[in-house]
Amino acid sequence: MNGIFYGVGTGPGDPELLTLKAARLIRSCDVLAIPHRDPEKCFAYGIACGAVPEAKDKPLLCVDMPMTHDQTIREAAYEAGAERIAGALSAGKTVVFVTLGDPSVYSTFAYLAEKVSAMGFEVQWVPGVTSFCAGAAALKTPLCTDREPLHIFPGSANAKDALTFPGTKVFMKGELPALLSALAEHGAKAQAVENCGTEHERVYESLSDIPADAGYYLVTVVKEDV
Repeated sequence: MNGIFYGVGTGPGDPELLTLKAARLIRSCDVLAIPHRDPEKCFAYGIACGAVPEAKDKPLLCVDMPMTHDQTIREAAYEAGAERIAGALSAGKTVVFVTLGDPSVYSTFAYLAEKVSAMGFEVQWVPGVTSFCAGAAALKTPLCTDREPLHIFPGSANAKDALTFPGTKVFMKGELPALLSALAEHGAKAQAVENCGTEHERVYESLSDIPADAGYYLVTVVKEDV
């Protein structure tokens, strides 16, 4: 009998934000898959181990996810990862793939899930706390109220166009210099959280507070009424 492939969201950084279901699956799985070739450098794995000490003793399946825009290289990595995961599932093993935040939001799990599912295996998605929800909590502000729309953009999106949308705009990670330039030109009232939920968390209450060299894990919130 084949095993089940789970995509488990670990949340943005704080191990205490890992859900009870995520913890149970990590604790009981046969194989723990991580989106990195080096466990020591895998943020999601660190969160999982912080919440579930037993994770450190699990057999690891390291899936190399190269940070590149080259689609050919990325596709080859996804294919290789899916094949290795399928091998474990064929042996009847339950595989849990840990991913930052939520598996449905800009997660590498989505690419693996599509391929593994196409091979005929059962795939289940386990939601996690998103960085933008945790960021809003750190900023002590609602993302949206009443009928206000909420828009989520990758940081590499065309910020100038994105800023014309009504309601709250959230920019995740990405190309910070271009984003900060667009925000300043637009006169946007922005707040941001860097490394949310970690010991290195930094909260920036205004656009002028956001440093140009802020790290990759930055969530920027633009509200019309900040």
